[in-house]
Amino acid sequence: MTSHELLTPQDHGQLRLLPRRGVEPHFVQIVPSEFVAAAIASPILFSKDPSTGAFYAGAVLGLKPGEGALKSAEDRGGFEPLSLQRDGFFISGERIAIDRANPRFSETEGELLFDEDRQPSPCLRRLQRVLGQLHEGIEQTNRLVRELVDLKLLEPIDVSLSFDDGERLRLEGLYTVSRDSLRELEDVHVLRLFRSGHLQLAYTIAGSINQLAVLAHLRNRKLAEN
Repeated sequence: MTSHELLTPQDHGQLRLLPRRGVEPHFVQIVPSEFVAAAIASPILFSKDPSTGAFYAGAVLGLKPGEGALKSAEDRGGFEPLSLQRDGFFISGERIAIDRANPRFSETEGELLFDEDRQPSPCLRRLQRVLGQLHEGIEQTNRLVRELVDLKLLEPIDVSLSFDDGERLRLEGLYTVSRDSLRELEDVHVLRLFRSGHLQLAYTIAGSINQLAVLAHLRNRKLAEN
């Protein structure tokens, strides 16, 4: 259960932040500034928010809920998604809110959020930057999605994978950028994508699909080790 509170030095002057713990999500929202780093180890796919129907971009960190194949930043080539870094923190208007029930928060151990002068600590300043990047990145994602949809470049992708233990997994409700549609674009639309900065992003997304085979290989290897 979440318990959101506006973050203030008066109410949270002694609050500390612990590292993230627990099982990594298998699909995590990312923003365009993260695409290149994410694509080193993760497929980048689009899904739809069930409450709004809007597309958002995500990195596939595992092939099954509760079973992340890429459990650490080291596994991901050093990539740590902004949405994982900000775990427990939210933007509320022009202020920061926290989920006080999140186990990252402690009053006895971890990094202080405020210094002795009640100013944001280096830890909190880092989180402020992360939240700012996410906020700006979500707007960038929305612009990218509008252009991809307008040019009919997004296509659904159903992924069916078989594993050495006999299990078959099917990933549904996901979308990628069609390489065929990219190749068939008229020059005027290619130039439009290039000028908006979206052409490289589109090819990064399309190319990252190859990482699905890598994730499947990692999962098979871990099954063999158990």
